[in-house]
Amino acid sequence: MIKPLYLIAFLLFGLNCNAQEIDADLLAIKAKMDAVNTFSAKLQLDLDAPFINMPTKRATMEYQRGKDLKFSSDDFVILPKRGLDFTLSELFEHPFITVDRGMQTLDGTPVKVLNVIPTGEDSDMALATLFLDTEQQRITASEITTKKNGTYKLKMEYDRASTVLPSYVEVAFAIEKLKIPLNFMGSDTKIDRKTMRNMDTKTGILKLKITDYKIDLQP
Repeated sequence: MIKPLYLIAFLLFGLNCNAQEIDADLLAIKAKMDAVNTFSAKLQLDLDAPFINMPTKRATMEYQRGKDLKFSSDDFVILPKRGLDFTLSELFEHPFITVDRGMQTLDGTPVKVLNVIPTGEDSDMALATLFLDTEQQRITASEITTKKNGTYKLKMEYDRASTVLPSYVEVAFAIEKLKIPLNFMGSDTKIDRKTMRNMDTKTGILKLKITDYKIDLQP
């Protein structure tokens, strides 16, 4: 029994060591994002939800390195509290480990699947699954499970091979987690309350078209 036990202990030790290291491809993507000092962009937002009919909204987005993204609009804009972390600032705010789950194909592109697991109690994130385009060094999709605000699934598209920020983002989320009274969603928004009451899970997909980027990069 000594040899099998020794082998099991060795394998567990090896798995533990690998899990403690932060993935090199993720660090490369972070370094690319860290080069962004500031950026601003225009947003076109559409909400796809079976019980909410909301017309297209427009907003602006501003980012300064080390600070949260800021959104502004002259109209009501529905946005999830979490999930729009294009710059990975929320992800790297607290200590975590990564676990490599291997390669998959996503929309015809080979991607590395990575689990990100916080190691402390301070993070609002419970688990993240990232899909990395290692060739272009960017994230193409993610699934973020938070402790208090539900789960968000993001899909990102880029208009150029070299660009670091997405031109289109889809965010799937549970609408009830927004904690926004539906009566305050604007007079131009129609709500089918009967359909809403009959749904067990009230989910929606927020579609963001992002244009007119103004990006300040570190030299």
